[in-house]
Amino acid sequence: MNILFRGGRVFTAKGDFAEAVLVRDGLVAAVGAERELARLAGGHDTVDLDGGLLVPGFTDAHIHPVQAGLERAKCDLSEIYGLDAYVARVAGYAAANPGKEWIDGGGWDMSAFPGGLPHRTQLDFLDRPAYLIQRDHHAAWVNTRALELAGITRDTPDPADGRIERDLDGTPSGVLHEGAMDLVGLLTPRPTAEDLEAALADAESHLFSLGITGWQDAIVGSYAGSDDQLPTYLSAALSGRLRARVVGALWWDRTRGLDQIDDLVERRASAEGLDRFAATSVKIMQDGITENFTAATLEPYCLCGGTGLSYVDPGKLKEYVRELDRLGFQVHFHAIGERAVREALDSLEGTDPDNRHHIAHLQIIEPSDVPRFAALGVTANLQPLWATHHAQMDELTLPYLGEPRSSWQYPFADLLAHGTRFCAGSDWPVSNADPLQGMHVAVNRTEPGGSVHAGYPTAQQPFLPGQRISLATALTAYTAGSAWINRSPAGVVEEGRPADLVVLDRDPFALPPEEIWTTGVRLTFVAGEAVYQRAGS
Repeated sequence: MNILFRGGRVFTAKGDFAEAVLVRDGLVAAVGAERELARLAGGHDTVDLDGGLLVPGFTDAHIHPVQAGLERAKCDLSEIYGLDAYVARVAGYAAANPGKEWIDGGGWDMSAFPGGLPHRTQLDFLDRPAYLIQRDHHAAWVNTRALELAGITRDTPDPADGRIERDLDGTPSGVLHEGAMDLVGLLTPRPTAEDLEAALADAESHLFSLGITGWQDAIVGSYAGSDDQLPTYLSAALSGRLRARVVGALWWDRTRGLDQIDDLVERRASAEGLDRFAATSVKIMQDGITENFTAATLEPYCLCGGTGLSYVDPGKLKEYVRELDRLGFQVHFHAIGERAVREALDSLEGTDPDNRHHIAHLQIIEPSDVPRFAALGVTANLQPLWATHHAQMDELTLPYLGEPRSSWQYPFADLLAHGTRFCAGSDWPVSNADPLQGMHVAVNRTEPGGSVHAGYPTAQQPFLPGQRISLATALTAYTAGSAWINRSPAGVVEEGRPADLVVLDRDPFALPPEEIWTTGVRLTFVAGEAVYQRAGS
């Protein structure tokens, strides 16, 4: 079937624009002038862009769709804000699900609580144990019943990779940070294979509605009480149910060392030959987050006096990364604090740039490390939505970090000036999966729409405005940049490439920068097949 896209502009992700695109048999057959392509098309269907913009399908380079799908089916707190709203939602969910053994779900925001910490007693009205994951997925809020079932008391030691939050007398308060989440999370009912498959299908449908035609799942393995998603992806890819182009980043178990390499090789091999799924990346989480003092920093935090956690011993990290690199794995790092960023960069010295290693989040980068990304051939994996004056930033992050560290956050323009390659993602369900919202923040460094982040008002002064990047740069990161990271043949509108395409309802390049966020998706295509159509389009 031939499809002619006409009536607007085409962003090719190659640094230029075109007038029209002809698709034949799932591939881009021609890019150029509308009149010439209409002559070549012969019999064809027409998609009228109606003044909008045609772009390559977006690829999210750091996302957790299966987990997001599971949470959407549970007690979902991600679209509301504040203790009263959370308690009402939990109570309503419990009443609607009287047969559930546990009340589980998540999406609560740290900034809704003094010091970022809820308390077990706020959930003790329940007649069942509760386990609610924080929006950032670096902590869980539990009630007293859950702590009792897990046997957690004032005498329970903190795990090496986490912390049990405690009252002044040492009693566990109901917040479990990082590795401590597993103390309760692993007791919650396990999702069935059918639950996981439904979660993936729900997530894929949602992502198609946002123009996302591919992604890198940033944790494929067992982490923070979640189960391994690899069998789910393999089943969906083998059956043809998986239509998006996906790479799974296999979880590096930080309690083990080189002895897990053979397991990772075997897991990678299980996906070889599949059309829509590969397991060619390995995810190493090197630190936590700033707001609970687990991000790894070079100097102490202003309030806690500590310097966070390096989850993988820096002295061993280089050995692990070298072996993964030798075996042809891509390494996908989580690094928030400037020490974690430096440890990741140090471990990547001398590795093969063709393996396309990347570091995600990059909240804080010590300025002398900024040039090292381009020098080492390491891609910066951006999550732009976080680079604003939202409540968590202003009420928790900035007071904790102090200066000059606060001014080192999300230095997109500095990285770009040194020639760093970009890819981009959302970390959904940690934050909104919509790439256009992320692009808005990358360009403006303000919240999309003024106050849409988690339902609370936010300051609209640009956050470190000198670190803004252009719309073309941000859009390229979400398309060609992230597709490159995944070794996807899509990501660019070019003859011979798969026709993974998105029709936007307006041309964001024609809008004032502060209105980029108003752009929406009308149609999404994968290999020339429409996988999403907005009602009325």
